[in-house]
Amino acid sequence: MANQILTVLRGGWILLRSIAVIFSSVATIISSLLPLFLNNAMPLGNMLMLFAFLTIAAFIIHGVLTHALNDYTDFHSGTDEFSPAILSGGSRVVQNGIMSLDNLRQLGKGLTISLLIIAGLLALFAQYELAILLLIGIWSAASYSLPPLRLSYRPFLGEWLSLFPAILFLGFAGPWIVLGSIPLWTLQNAVINALFCMAWVMVHHIPDLEADKRAVPMKRTSVVWFADRFGLFYARFPALIYLFAALFCGLWLGFDRFWAAACLVLTIAIALFFVMKVDVMNYQQVTVCEKILLSLAMITAISLGIFV
Repeated sequence: MANQILTVLRGGWILLRSIAVIFSSVATIISSLLPLFLNNAMPLGNMLMLFAFLTIAAFIIHGVLTHALNDYTDFHSGTDEFSPAILSGGSRVVQNGIMSLDNLRQLGKGLTISLLIIAGLLALFAQYELAILLLIGIWSAASYSLPPLRLSYRPFLGEWLSLFPAILFLGFAGPWIVLGSIPLWTLQNAVINALFCMAWVMVHHIPDLEADKRAVPMKRTSVVWFADRFGLFYARFPALIYLFAALFCGLWLGFDRFWAAACLVLTIAIALFFVMKVDVMNYQQVTVCEKILLSLAMITAISLGIFV
């Protein structure tokens, strides 16, 4: 029993895939809480507690739960088996013998049920904001990977119906809990951070292009769809589309948030340069590009949080 618990804990730690969570979810949390901190909206101690609470929740849902369900589905379809596995290809806890497939299934199922119970209790005690945020997190993780929806296997749907709402509502969380409302700057920051996150996730999918095509059923990501429809060069286009969408949001920020808009234009311009320049067949180069986008996503999130 003790060995089984240790196995699950070790597997859960690997499933966190902390780099991805830090540069997407934690970046979004920082972006939403920085304005509250800089404007003394609440005491520092309370702010740190809220940051810790949201970060832990993000690691549990966007880290362990999302990756457990995704690894389970991708193992069955075979895409992880053929992946070059640099930053992509799942956590590989099953392939490396750290967890069995049944352990992975039990972890995902148990965590989902536990979170649903917590969401129900929160609603029962009138903590509706927290209940809604939790349910959206569960929806995003489950809809992305589990049949019958399995949205990550469908072009555009995975990022728009699962990934986007996950990051968007996480960006709403801090101000919504503290202020009881969602100010315009919160909406702007959350949308931009979600779009940037979608862009680097599209780059993340590029090395898995051939593996996803060999999966059963085929994992027809937006990257696969563009490559099949227009040619391999266009595998970068989903990332470019979401980067341009984020860049367009600079007009939304306007002169009211001039420095935020200026920082956004700069980081997006750098990101566009590297995505256009990358050789999509050179997986090492794509990995370097992804790491650059991760760093730029964090810089963007922090600058949006500072310049409100």
